[in-house]
Amino acid sequence: MFAPKSAPVVGAAVALFLVGVIALVVTPGLRSPIGIGAVVVIGLVAGFFANFFRDPERAPGVEIVSGADGRIRAVTEEGDRVRITVFMSVWDVHVNRFPLDARVAETDIAGDGYAPAYEARAEHNVRRVYRLETTLGPVELVQITGILARRLIPFVDAGDSRRKADRLGMIILGSRFDVVLPADRVVPLVRVGDRVRAGVTPIAKVVPG
Repeated sequence: MFAPKSAPVVGAAVALFLVGVIALVVTPGLRSPIGIGAVVVIGLVAGFFANFFRDPERAPGVEIVSGADGRIRAVTEEGDRVRITVFMSVWDVHVNRFPLDARVAETDIAGDGYAPAYEARAEHNVRRVYRLETTLGPVELVQITGILARRLIPFVDAGDSRRKADRLGMIILGSRFDVVLPADRVVPLVRVGDRVRAGVTPIAKVVPG
């Protein structure tokens, strides 16, 4: 399964590769090193897009789950909030998911610049913020661009309600995803360097309010 809105890109790349293969078969004159090399390159590009836009089905995990595939970059306390940051490499699944049941109160674009997502200054990069209403109180999800990742694609709008592990959006190429939770209602379950999967891996446990 591929990510929403990605079918035209994947389809075009695969179709171009198939056209190239057919051309080599039916037109012997094209079977030069350059012709064969061009088709191989197109095939590699098609394979990259197919891998990048993959969107496997996920059964929701327990507790509050990760919103992104990747590795935990930071777990930090910010006053009355806890921020859990996931760094996504170009090889990770790039569809982001809801960490818990929620209603989208509002979304907005903020920030400027495209620093590498693994650097601290990336928190000021262009980013899309989703402010959620949940049973824990206000929660924020933040898609952050990077030096390569410059497109943030939302799958939801303000007013939408979603369940845990439902699809939230997608970041094109590797970048960063933050989950910001009320510190008095959760206990983090992950540490820096842990590998996580969107919608599946528990990242925080809810404590009685």
